Amino acid sequence: MTGPDQEEIQQEIERTRERLGETVEELAAKADVKARAQAKAADVKAQAQAKAADVKAQAQAKATELSGQVRRSQAVQRRWPLAVAAGVLVAGAVAVWRWRKK
Repeated sequence: MTGPDQEEIQQEIERTRERLGETVEELAAKADVKARAQAKAADVKAQAQAKAADVKAQAQAKATELSGQVRRSQAVQRRWPLAVAAGVLVAGAVAVWRWRKK
């Protein structure tokens, strides 16, 4: 064999070895069920944590909103008797004024 042909063959052998090595690594990764299961579990865990954080934020926002509504409702409930008393006083004053006017 001549020099250039031998070099080409040697280079082809090296490329084939590299491709074969990559193929073996890919097959080994596919065959490693435990590592794939752990990777999937880590992905699912990350998704669950993200969802939990979203739900927690939504719950806190809703709690804040409801808390404000309760405070406003309590303020109205405290003012209600005062409004009724003021109405009774005004009605009574009008009645007394009309009664005295007669």
